[in-house]
Amino acid sequence: MNIDFKKNNGLVPVIIQDATTNNVLMLGYMNQESLNKTLETKLVTFYSRGKQRLWTKGEDSGNVLNLISIKVDCDNDTLLVKVKPQGPTCHKGTDTCWNETNTQNLGFLSELESTIEQRKNNAAADNSYVASLFKKGINKIAQKVGEEAVEVVIESKDNNDDLFLNESADLLFHYLILLQAKGYKLENVINILQKRRG
Repeated sequence: MNIDFKKNNGLVPVIIQDATTNNVLMLGYMNQESLNKTLETKLVTFYSRGKQRLWTKGEDSGNVLNLISIKVDCDNDTLLVKVKPQGPTCHKGTDTCWNETNTQNLGFLSELESTIEQRKNNAAADNSYVASLFKKGINKIAQKVGEEAVEVVIESKDNNDDLFLNESADLLFHYLILLQAKGYKLENVINILQKRRG
């Protein structure tokens, strides 16, 4: 690794990112010695500007950052360190130093799951299609997933890409509803797939 420690009095900023969720957890600084110790121990070690010494994250709390990878930016003066955190990252006890929960964010799919969850929780007062499915119960929801799966298979055998993609969207949408009906989220399925990746 060719890192330019000269630009900032021997220190480079280090962005800490969760390797699983991709959330930014904190920002710290490293010098050559703390980088060497990080590489040697596989525990992220910073140079503390306040304490004027090396500081391994979690040395007091036990909330260490297990090293997964290190990347150097285009100017060779900033590091992106991917980690597997063991416990909260912030010294105030929060997952991140920005007081955010370190959960996997799947972008639009996470937003859609949140909307489905809200409609499930307010099904009695909600007149939406999603709420109506929850009112009908698990059997109806499971039936809809089955119907949509069959439609995806049928459309996959034809040449109409638009119909195939629309049926695929219907299947995914109803599958997210079924997961919620069973008390799960897409994250639970992703975790299983990640374990299978081995």
